[in-house]
Amino acid sequence: MNQATADFIRNHAAADVRQLALQGTKIPGVDLLFALDQIAGRQTARQKLPSWAGTEGIVYPPHLSMEQCSSEQTARYKAIVAGGGQRLVDLTGGFGVDFSFMARHFAEAVYVEREEPLCDIARENFQTLGLAQAEVVCADSVTFLQTMPPADLIYLDPARRDAHGGRTYSISDCTPDVLALLPQLLEKSHRVLLKLSPMLDWRKAVADIGRQHVREVHIVSVANECKELLVLLYHGEGLSLTCVNDDSAWRVTPDAVDPEAFASAVNPETFASDVAASTWLYEPNTAVMKSGCFGLLSRQYGVKAIAPNSHLFVASEKVEGFPGRVFQIEAVTTMNKRELKQHLQGLTQANITVRNFPLAVADLRRRLKISEGGSTYIFATTLANHSHVLLITRKPCTEPQSR
Repeated sequence: MNQATADFIRNHAAADVRQLALQGTKIPGVDLLFALDQIAGRQTARQKLPSWAGTEGIVYPPHLSMEQCSSEQTARYKAIVAGGGQRLVDLTGGFGVDFSFMARHFAEAVYVEREEPLCDIARENFQTLGLAQAEVVCADSVTFLQTMPPADLIYLDPARRDAHGGRTYSISDCTPDVLALLPQLLEKSHRVLLKLSPMLDWRKAVADIGRQHVREVHIVSVANECKELLVLLYHGEGLSLTCVNDDSAWRVTPDAVDPEAFASAVNPETFASDVAASTWLYEPNTAVMKSGCFGLLSRQYGVKAIAPNSHLFVASEKVEGFPGRVFQIEAVTTMNKRELKQHLQGLTQANITVRNFPLAVADLRRRLKISEGGSTYIFATTLANHSHVLLITRKPCTEPQSR
């Protein structure tokens, strides 16, 4: 990068990239397309990759690669799951975010990517990041796998877009096809870590890969938004499940080795018989919701589901460590006009959530004439007896920390 381009990037670091592109001004010596990628990339990185954004000399790829790359938070978590060892091979290098965090725990680390421009960026960035053990290989991952030496860990993040740019979710529809490569992957490495679409059902993913190969499943959420499904394969016994949301994690021990046991439904006999008599409401975080392990959750924390499909839980006592949000119930009302008037009198603002309820949030707001915001949280849901109710709640002064 020449000095004129570097100066342009520095002088327009906070500029609107779309406006800069529309201006289309040709400045002598400035590679405008490259400069725009760097400005946009660093702006994205401030939120997505803060440690990279704070490192001078990082080169950013075009927008699509920035959009598809992992966040720093999820990359750091993958590094924990990956552990360490002698040799790491990342067969789907991309922008190299996941690789860069995992590589620090391995004596040797090989980044494989078929697109040469990404390889050029990776070489420069790995040097800037001080990853002396990193080797960049520009090659097709399937071809490289056939002749590569054994590794302690192989990592794959298969591309989830088809030839026309459309999104795909099934493991076999991604590139490379992990299921077709599975025998080679397990032959070449002690452990294989797969990053899969958060849209996948983890039980189906385990079944597709082969229950005998999968030892760990990690459902990863950030800010209560499900981001990734990680599957770790290695020789051994048992199957563990971890549901992660930011700094909290709900770990299901390998004692429950049957995927069906993990996802068992709540026993109808344990539904809350009188929600209005309960003091506390519990809402699982998105990773736990994605797991579907509501029966196990109910048994482990001693909370009662309010209905089969509402996925909300109540208890008369405060439960510590519940993996999700906790609310104190102030009132429970049906949709009867007289009851609504009694319980909502004077309330002009509330945060509304609907679960297994016939009205959307916007429709319910109009009906209740309540705007968004405030310290009151209303959960509109359906009880086990099929009645529609509103649970009027507030957050406690100090919420229990999820584990």
